[in-house]
Amino acid sequence: MPTALIQGASRGIGLQFCRSLVHRGTTVVACCRNPSSAESLKNLQGQYPDLVDVVQLDVTDEAAIQRAAQHVHNVHASRLELLINCSGILSPTGRGETRLKDVTLKASTGLEETLAVNTLGPLMMAKHFSQHLMAGAGTIGHQTDDPKQHHAAVLVNMSARVGSIRDNELGGWYSYRMSKSALNMATKNLSIELGRGKRKVICVALHPGTVNTDLSRPYHKNVPEGSLFSPTHSVNYLLTIIDKLSITDTGKYYAWNGTEIPY
Repeated sequence: MPTALIQGASRGIGLQFCRSLVHRGTTVVACCRNPSSAESLKNLQGQYPDLVDVVQLDVTDEAAIQRAAQHVHNVHASRLELLINCSGILSPTGRGETRLKDVTLKASTGLEETLAVNTLGPLMMAKHFSQHLMAGAGTIGHQTDDPKQHHAAVLVNMSARVGSIRDNELGGWYSYRMSKSALNMATKNLSIELGRGKRKVICVALHPGTVNTDLSRPYHKNVPEGSLFSPTHSVNYLLTIIDKLSITDTGKYYAWNGTEIPY
């Protein structure tokens, strides 16, 4: 039975990953900042007490990440087959920097917080959980015919199409775009480092589409009809991609429909 860790599991895409994975019989380590207030997650744990392990984790607090990693060591035999980093913010102020004059280093604007949550947090997750992933049994994804190219686990960073430098034709959203571009670079770096040796880890960045969550809600009116996905719809597509991943896909950046996005 595979074990998956979902970071940012209390709502939106992260919560739906938890639901979909436990329905498959996967053990889920569901990490969120405030478990006591995560009612939907607690309800899921009540339905699947043997499969859902809720763990406190603040992605901007490295000590909290270390404690969660120690918990996985103690409770789940130091083994993960899948890690998905889901936490993300557009801007803590609710207003992105659409113009250069909006950019400031004042703490109240949250520029640094956006980068901390969207980029540095997932990198710290990789740092502290890489050994758990390298100990995985390779039961997530698709193994190649060459045993030397078999993988132990899969690491997924939830990115966004606006993180693509080549695809950027509108500008704006400085910190959010920058945070996702930097996350893509981190994913590529991780794919190289964790692709060495016998215990390989597939590392990919995925764009979930525009999903009906709290993160995107202020901008739903600008989304073309038929292009706003439910979390269930998006996660179904994303799991289809994850199921097909082999080591030859590591370092890539995919949209929800399986098409590769240029960095």
